[in-house]
Amino acid sequence: MRETNTVTIVCGTRPELIKLAPLVDHLGSACTMIYTGQHYDRSMYSQIRRDVPEPGAFHELCLGGLRRGDQLGRAVSAVDEVLAGQRPAAVVVQGDTTSALAGALAANACDVPLVHVEAGLRSYDRAMPEEHNRVLIDHLSDLCCAPTPLNRHNLLAEGMADSRVVVTGNTVVEALAHALPSPEEERTALATAGVTRDRYVLATVHRPENVDDAANLETVLRELGRLPLPVVLPLHPRTAQRIGAFGLDGLLPALRVVEPQPYRAFLALAQGAAVVVSDSGGIQEEVSVLKRPVVVVRRSTERPEIEGTFGTLVPPGPRIGTSVLRWLDDVPAHRAALREIPSPYGTGSPSERIALAVQEMLGHELGEPVTAGMRG
Repeated sequence: MRETNTVTIVCGTRPELIKLAPLVDHLGSACTMIYTGQHYDRSMYSQIRRDVPEPGAFHELCLGGLRRGDQLGRAVSAVDEVLAGQRPAAVVVQGDTTSALAGALAANACDVPLVHVEAGLRSYDRAMPEEHNRVLIDHLSDLCCAPTPLNRHNLLAEGMADSRVVVTGNTVVEALAHALPSPEEERTALATAGVTRDRYVLATVHRPENVDDAANLETVLRELGRLPLPVVLPLHPRTAQRIGAFGLDGLLPALRVVEPQPYRAFLALAQGAAVVVSDSGGIQEEVSVLKRPVVVVRRSTERPEIEGTFGTLVPPGPRIGTSVLRWLDDVPAHRAALREIPSPYGTGSPSERIALAVQEMLGHELGEPVTAGMRG
């Protein structure tokens, strides 16, 4: 069967698109994209389309707003149909979302080589749906692009062949460098939020373990409201829905609630914050580039590389406040110390390393016609 010379990227959330944007830009016309619509909020979708370069072909599936199992099943079927028509040289998925798993399963069904960007992350917490997703994707993949040596070690410990694993760094370092706001943009973002550099906390919360449990969500919001500095909270649509459903709206006036921010504006807020409080995986990576501290509100993390340096892992409860206060005792000194610590997620161009690894796996340069039979 004749293959095309393209790589098809399958994704469905804003963080995936932000991290894949450097690879899309690097591949240029050799790249097409299937967007599942897993993030279905209209304002978030418009930000997604603004935040990512336009690839050569953009297939939109509009599968947001469904239950996880229904979304996964429909996405596998829909992605399979697109891949059958395209027959790309390879499929690329990133991270641990439902969309990434759907792309991996569809690629496997179509017998198309699969590349997993951000492979080998492990929380060893089976209560996290993402942990199941990332393990399944890794073991379906022909090429695992591990951000760090620890991620590579995790894969080899699970019996992965060394030839299927390459340490590339994380494309977040490129995405962030490209989107880093200017001093003027930072001043504008802070003025809009009504805060002063180094004199506020930036918070995000969206993971099911925090927002689907009424007691946990109430605890997190109360702890944020007790902090001695203003707390800027870009409110994720899903979190806003849960706050309303649980009757917790009365806790929001203690916080400075803002709409979900475009990536550059969000980075401006993160860059100016004294400390970040979040349950996001991506933010744990971003602070290591911005040289800011983060209090990670979760049971576990798949990014232990930052613990004890940029990050502190705490469960919902009073340790949120005590951990934040430790970072506030001498903000200039903490900033200076963190500036001297290199990010564990690499430097330079991870997307270039990924593209080269894909070409080596395929045995030909992307963008050149190639004829090949089905893989054995």
